Amino acid sequence: MSSTPRENWESIIESQGLAFHRSAHPVHLSRPYWDESVEYVFSMEEVLDLENQVEELHRMCLSAVEHVVTEKRFADFAIPEWAAPAVTDSWKRRDPHVFGRFDLRYDGHGPAKLLEYNADTPTSLLESSVVQWYWLQDVHPGDDQWNSIHERLVDRWKELELPTGPVHFAWTNMDETGEEVMTLGYLQETADQAGLTTVAIAMEDIGWDPVARRFVDMDNRVMRSLCKLYPWEWAVADPFGPQAVAQQVSMTWIEPLWKMLLSNKALLAILWELYPDHPNLLPAYLDGPRDLTHYIRKPLLGREGASMRVVVPGESTETTGAYGAEGHVYQEFLALPEFGGQRPVLGAWVVHDEAAGLGIRETTTLITDDTSSFVPHRIAL
Repeated sequence: MSSTPRENWESIIESQGLAFHRSAHPVHLSRPYWDESVEYVFSMEEVLDLENQVEELHRMCLSAVEHVVTEKRFADFAIPEWAAPAVTDSWKRRDPHVFGRFDLRYDGHGPAKLLEYNADTPTSLLESSVVQWYWLQDVHPGDDQWNSIHERLVDRWKELELPTGPVHFAWTNMDETGEEVMTLGYLQETADQAGLTTVAIAMEDIGWDPVARRFVDMDNRVMRSLCKLYPWEWAVADPFGPQAVAQQVSMTWIEPLWKMLLSNKALLAILWELYPDHPNLLPAYLDGPRDLTHYIRKPLLGREGASMRVVVPGESTETTGAYGAEGHVYQEFLALPEFGGQRPVLGAWVVHDEAAGLGIRETTTLITDDTSSFVPHRIAL
C-alpha cells in the first residue's frame, strides 16, 4: 500500500548508515533504492507462520549439508577436490555460524517458496535491521515489525567462543559502492555492543607471515577471528586460498567454510531430491530442466540476478553476466506475485538457527537484480 515519505528521508537514512543508497543503485533509475512511498502490511499470524516456515527450511538446509558431506557430493557444487576435505572438517567441527538470508516467493496466500539461500555473503542487512525499524518508529509507532535482527546478532556474538585477540571485520577494495563497507561496519557495531574488541581491515591489507604461517593485520598481529563478506568461492580461488582453507583449524571465520554448501544454488536441487514435493520448495535439478515447461536456469554461484535465463513456452528472457562456467541449476519458474506493478521478493533473515526478521525488495522485472528497491514493512496491531 502507498505511504507518505518522511520529510528529508534521504538525510535520515544516511544518518542511520545507509550511505550507499545512491551509489549502489543504477543512476538511470527514477525510483530510489530505499523507497518508503510504499509499505507492506502483515498480520501477526502471517509472520508467525512465515517464521515457522523459515526455521523449517533452515533445518532442511543443515540436513542437506550433512547429506552432501556424507555422500561426498562436492562435485555437484563445483567445489575444488583439494578443498573438499576442509569443508567436511569444518562441518564436522560445527564451525560457528552467525547469519544468512533466505530469498522467498510469497503471495500472501500459499506457503513461501525458496528461491535461494544467501548464507555466506548476505547483504541488505543494515536496511532490514536498522533503517526500516526507525521508519516504523517515525511513521507507525503503534505497530510492530518482523525484526529482531539487531538484538539477535548482539546475542549471537556473545554466545560465540572465539579465540583470544580482536575480531577482524574485512571488506574488499573491489566494492565501489560502499555497501560492503557499511554492512561490515554494522556487523562490527553489533560485535562491539556484545563486548568484543574489533578491528576493521581491507581484505587486500591482510598479510601472511611465512614463518608463523598465519594471517596478520596491518599492525602485524596474528588474526584469529575474521568476519567477511568476501565469498568463499573467491577466497578459495585466490593465490592465498590454500592458506585460508588450511587456517580453518586455527582461526574462526564468519561465515565458516561449510557455508559454501548453503550459498551455492546446487543446494536447491539437493533439497528437492531429499524433500520432494515439500510445500516450501520448487522442483530443481542439476542435469537439465527434465519435464519442467516453465523454468529458470541459475548459475550455481551467480549474484544480483546475473546470468539467469527464464524459459516459458514460446519465449525466453535472460540477464547479462559472466557467471555459469561452474554449472547451473534448473528450477521451476514461478513468477513473483505482482502488486501495483511491482514484484516483491522476501528476504527472511536467520541469526544462528532462528528466524530473525524480514527485508523486502521490489522490481518490475521477472528477475530480482541490482535495479530492485528496498521497501519497509510493518505488522498491523
